[in-house]
Amino acid sequence: MSDGRSREDEAPPRLVYDDDCGFCAWSAALANRRGRFELVGFGELTPDQRARLPDDYESCVHLLTDDAVYSCGEATEQALARMNAGLGALAALLRRVPGYPSFREAAYHWVARRRGTWGQFLRRESA
Repeated sequence: MSDGRSREDEAPPRLVYDDDCGFCAWSAALANRRGRFELVGFGELTPDQRARLPDDYESCVHLLTDDAVYSCGEATEQALARMNAGLGALAALLRRVPGYPSFREAAYHWVARRRGTWGQFLRRESA
């Protein structure tokens, strides 16, 4: 960073998720164990945080940084990159592949549509 602060000095990004979904809560807790995030359930959003999100924010996960908002598959990609440098490097390479963003979003929504099924095996009551 140019102002002399390191990444560790920055506030952690906010991972915004559906706190009524056991699979979503499990996923958020896993991300927090592997990375550095502030977990914020939909039911805990402040008015300022909600104002930064798209109108249909309850349709997927979001990652809020000081200067950006990532949603759905892109939010998941950004979270994975913050959890593991190797995954971050892989994501950087994949973004060069034509059609990758569409594939990433389709894959995210495929998993999200089945979260009730995933939640039968991987769930947490609260993150």
